[in-house]
Amino acid sequence: MQLDELCHFCDDYLSINDFNDFCPNGLQIEGKDKINHLVTGVTASLELIDAAIEQDADAILVHHGYFWKGESQPLVGYKGNRIRRLMQNDISLLAYHLPLDYHPTVGNNAQLANKMDWLVTEQLDGLWIGEVSQPCSVDVVLDELGEKIDSNPLLIYGGDRPVHRIAWCTGAAQSYIEKAVAAGVDLYISGEISEQTVHIARETGIHYIAAGHHATERYGVQALGKLIAERFSIYHEYIEIDNPV
Repeated sequence: MQLDELCHFCDDYLSINDFNDFCPNGLQIEGKDKINHLVTGVTASLELIDAAIEQDADAILVHHGYFWKGESQPLVGYKGNRIRRLMQNDISLLAYHLPLDYHPTVGNNAQLANKMDWLVTEQLDGLWIGEVSQPCSVDVVLDELGEKIDSNPLLIYGGDRPVHRIAWCTGAAQSYIEKAVAAGVDLYISGEISEQTVHIARETGIHYIAAGHHATERYGVQALGKLIAERFSIYHEYIEIDNPV
């Protein structure tokens, strides 16, 4: 497929114009016109770029790309090195941040729910709300989550309440815990945790699990890459770059 065809499909499918994001969504670095091999990954790190070069990729699609609001603009140091490697090897970089979090099918939150067999009942201002298959202790959810997404989630107990209704938002969404409390759920799950989140959970009686920013956001790019490969008959490969956070 052609690069512009890939960009137009992703931009339209993810409805990027509906979002006021912290970075540009879509094509960030332009490479060759013809795309036969697409690599996906969570973050456009140098390690992912080098792995894509090794696999002779034509384009890389990630959740965390470049040019974030408030960051230093000069293309120097590690930032310049990443972009230099892409351009020297004629590899395009596409990045989709909030559009890939919110998408109802291939989005990170939708894919996490699929992975965990959670029933989605509501979406509330960035917060996903649902139910576990049957009421259980929070330790059961913790163990299942760690096993299914291959992470070491951190649990902050919110008392002895059983878990039935849950809320989640992948990545750095720890500040949504107050929305989860207001929604009356038993457990809130995000990727990251902040110091104050611990106290909010303890004082409001809601269980909280920080399951890892990287670990909770692996699945959106994989689902999107698979969809692209099936629809346009190109080769897709997800490359996992370990990140314990």
